[in-house]
Amino acid sequence: MKKKYFLESFMKWLFFASALVSVISIIVICYFIFEGGIPFMLDYGIGNFLFGTKWAPSSGTPSFGILPMILGSLIITAGAIILGVPTGVFTSVFMAKFCPPGLYKFLKPAINMMAAIPSIVYGFFALRLIVPIMRQLVGGTGMNILTASILLGIMILPTIIGMSEASIHAVPKSYYEGSVALGATHERSVMRVVVPAAKSGILSSIILGIGRAIGETMAVILIAGNQPRIPSSITQGVRTMTTNIVLEMAYAAGQHREALIATAVVLFIFILIINGIFTVVKRRGL
Repeated sequence: MKKKYFLESFMKWLFFASALVSVISIIVICYFIFEGGIPFMLDYGIGNFLFGTKWAPSSGTPSFGILPMILGSLIITAGAIILGVPTGVFTSVFMAKFCPPGLYKFLKPAINMMAAIPSIVYGFFALRLIVPIMRQLVGGTGMNILTASILLGIMILPTIIGMSEASIHAVPKSYYEGSVALGATHERSVMRVVVPAAKSGILSSIILGIGRAIGETMAVILIAGNQPRIPSSITQGVRTMTTNIVLEMAYAAGQHREALIATAVVLFIFILIINGIFTVVKRRGL
């Protein structure tokens, strides 16, 4: 009896310590990012930093406006959402409720394999396939917003499909059986009963997908053009906040380095806002 009590107590404190490590990690990350970026933003001017349109850290009078990078991140992420979210959700519904067993045995491992492919490999794939196609269709170098949006739309598919499918499978079978018993067809029961019941999990998958898209770096570096300007069309090159940090952090110093850390602060706040919005939506059941 004492051994059982000791084991239960030990596991309780082990779980508590694990949760505490996660919380402390978030607090430490927040502290070091904000401690390094906020002073620069206050000194340079929050408005000048967020809404400035010129990024020229090496000029005689350095400029650190990140509005082009903010817009670049938002536009590419929006494009990835438009292309990836409907495709991912509908694919998960097909796999959970319509896919033949023989096809499922092939499709499920393929989706899992997509999740394991490194982002740099996705970037090379787009560089060899999507970029030449875009070069022929829209001209220019082919490295533009549309190319990056297509690639990120593909990259977020495994996250959305995997979590959404699991959420659909988690819906009690009685929901579907009750709908069919009332005379609804298979398709109507799935789309009008099962999928709405799995809405919370599907929204969570979309949140993670958006986080993957807005935080992606290596693949975007290869195909987005990396031009710090406000684009006038989706066929122009653009630079995101993440690529801006990666491209310049290796040689940055002084104010330049502080500006890049402040960019990370803005990116972190964007992630917090996205998660907060979706949390409110989930709680209100919208």
